[in-house]
Amino acid sequence: MKYKDKKNDRGKVKEIIQDEENIRLKENIYVVFVECESPGNVGFLARTMGNFGLKNLVLINPCPLKDEAYYQAMHAKETVENAEIYNTVEEFVKDKGIDFIIGSTGAPGGSYNLSRIPLRPDELAESMNYNDKIAILFGREGNGLTNAEIDMCDIIVSIPTDASYPIMNISHAAAIILYEVFKNRNNYPVEGLEESTALEKEYLLKDMEKLISHLNIPDHKKRNGLKVFKNIINRAFITGREAHTLKGILRRLNIKIENDE
Repeated sequence: MKYKDKKNDRGKVKEIIQDEENIRLKENIYVVFVECESPGNVGFLARTMGNFGLKNLVLINPCPLKDEAYYQAMHAKETVENAEIYNTVEEFVKDKGIDFIIGSTGAPGGSYNLSRIPLRPDELAESMNYNDKIAILFGREGNGLTNAEIDMCDIIVSIPTDASYPIMNISHAAAIILYEVFKNRNNYPVEGLEESTALEKEYLLKDMEKLISHLNIPDHKKRNGLKVFKNIINRAFITGREAHTLKGILRRLNIKIENDE
């Protein structure tokens, strides 16, 4: 039982540290939409941000935000309402004291002035420091970011789309990038999916061993059968609830066999 408690304690500490890092990262990320042309895209972008718990939306010289922006934002209307507006990217960076600027581009090969190879979204996630103030820049719907804006960026990220149609909608691109950033940081908020402990697996194996002992087969086959069952249990990453249910079935089978005998 002590082993179980220690394992749970370590897991809780790790989870607390990860949660704190996630909170700081979400607070430090600014999603920046440069000179948006459609209010609807602002709403879609806010909605995408909401999916990943982000609130800091920055609009650079935007079009008028009509009802469409708030309608498309759905439950992220507050993000649109609280969006900060600046005239230029430079003004925003200076005002917020941004430490790290990420530029997104849909056609990295089309700019002769692009001085570095873009990262894929999964590579981007590995390079982010949750303690930095980070700006992720998304360009204009038609022309993207200018060469001058790209030069301001510390790194460039590009999604490997098909060459016949490389430009993605702003909210779709944001969803892919943010997914990669948070896919290993966010946990499913679902109870009952905790992996079974070593102690729960040990009891499960004991019940299976007892069940196999009732079979009229050679001892080496009993050992092999138990080994196979152990391999399956470990490979399946069964939850505590699943282990408890399976243990109950094995226990009842053992009781029935003993009563029949």
